[in-house]
Amino acid sequence: VYLLPTADTKMKMQSTIALLLLCIINYGSSENSTTSRGCGLDLLPQYVNLCDLDAIWGIVVEAVAGAGVLTAILLMLILLIRLPCIKEKEKKSPLGLHFLFLFGTLGVFGLTFAFIIEEDKRVCPTRRFLWGVLFALCFSCLLAQAWRLRALVRNGKSPSGWHLAGMAICLTLVQVIIAVEWLVLTIVRDRKAPCNYEPMDFVMALIYVMFLMLLTFMLSLFTLCGKFKKWKKNGACVLATAFLSILIWVAWMTMYLYGNGQLGKRTLWSDPTLAIALVANGWVFIIFYAIPEVHCAVLPSQQENATDYFDTSQPRMRETNFDEDIQLPRSYMENKAFSMDEHSAASSHREPHGISKLLFRLTTFRAAGFRNGSLGNRPGVPFRSNVYQPTEMTVVLNGGTIPSAPPTYTGRHLW
Repeated sequence: VYLLPTADTKMKMQSTIALLLLCIINYGSSENSTTSRGCGLDLLPQYVNLCDLDAIWGIVVEAVAGAGVLTAILLMLILLIRLPCIKEKEKKSPLGLHFLFLFGTLGVFGLTFAFIIEEDKRVCPTRRFLWGVLFALCFSCLLAQAWRLRALVRNGKSPSGWHLAGMAICLTLVQVIIAVEWLVLTIVRDRKAPCNYEPMDFVMALIYVMFLMLLTFMLSLFTLCGKFKKWKKNGACVLATAFLSILIWVAWMTMYLYGNGQLGKRTLWSDPTLAIALVANGWVFIIFYAIPEVHCAVLPSQQENATDYFDTSQPRMRETNFDEDIQLPRSYMENKAFSMDEHSAASSHREPHGISKLLFRLTTFRAAGFRNGSLGNRPGVPFRSNVYQPTEMTVVLNGGTIPSAPPTYTGRHLW
C-alpha cells in the first residue's frame, strides 16, 4: 500500500534542505574571506602575490618581468637566425659573449618570480645562490666586451670569441664558488634555516659582483679614447649600462639595508625591493646594451671593395708617373704613329711652322709638368677609364682648344 507523505514529513524535508543550503553558503563565505581577491580557491598561499589585486605590486612586477623574458628570447632568436649572414670577423667574434649575456639577463628576469612568491626552505637557497651568479655572468660579459672594445679602438683588432667567452665564464665561476661556500657554511655547518639570514650577509656575499661592476665602468671609459672611432658607440653603450647599474644597486641596497627598517616595514618591503631591483636592472641590460649590440651585429656592413672616387678618406689608388716605362699595346703604337704621319702630311702645306711649334709646346709642357710634379701624379687606370682625355694631335686639329667628349663616349654617363 502506497502512503502519501504527510504534512510533518514535508516540513522535515524542507528544513533539511534549508540547513544544507545554509552550510554551503557559510562554507563559501569562509573560503572567500581567506582567499585574496583575484586568486582562485585552490591556489596555494605562497603564490598569492602573483594574482592578489590588493597587493598590486606583484602583478605589475610579474608583467614587466614576463615582457623582459620574451624580449630576451626574441633577441636570442634574431642572433641565431642571422648567424649565417654575419661574415665580418669583428662582428662574429663576440656572438658567443652576446648569447651568454642574454642567457644571464633571461635568468635575472626569471629570478624575479622567486622574490614575488613567499619564501620557504626551497625558495630561499635559490634566491641566495642565483642572485650573485646571474649578475656575475652579466657583468663578466660586459667586462669582456669592454676589454674587446678597448683593443678595437686602439689597434682595430679584436680578441677571438673563445677568449672572450672563456674570460666571462672564468670570472663567473668565482662568484659560483663564493655562493656555494656561503650556503654550505650557513645551512650545512651552522644548521641554520635557509631563510634565516641577515640583509647585511646577503649584501656582503655580493662584494665580488660589485667589484666586477666597478671594473667594467672604469674600463669602459677607455673605450672612448682611440683612433678607430667606429667602435666608440659600442663603448658608450657599455659605459651607460654600467653607470645605470651602479645607480640601481646603490638604490636597492640603501632601501634594503636602511630604508625599510627606518620606515618600519622591513618584513613587508624586502621582497618588493629586491624584485623591483631585478626587473629594473634587467631592462637596463636589454635597452642600453643587448638591443644596440644585436642591431650592430645583424646590420650589414658596407662594401669595402667598392671604390668611391669622391671619398677622400679612402686610400689613394696606385699612381703612375710618366717617368716610368709604360708598355703600351703594339696595335696602339702603330695606330698612333700612322695618325701622326697622316695628319702631319695633310697639314704640312698649310701652316707647318705654327702646327709644329704648337705641338712642340704641348709635348714639352706635359712632359716637363709631370716630371717636375707641378701637375701632380698621373691617376691609375681605373680613374682614367671614366674621363675623356684628348691627345695633343686632337688639340691641334681642333684649333688649339680642348674639345669635349664625343657623344658616343661610354664613360660620360659615369660623371
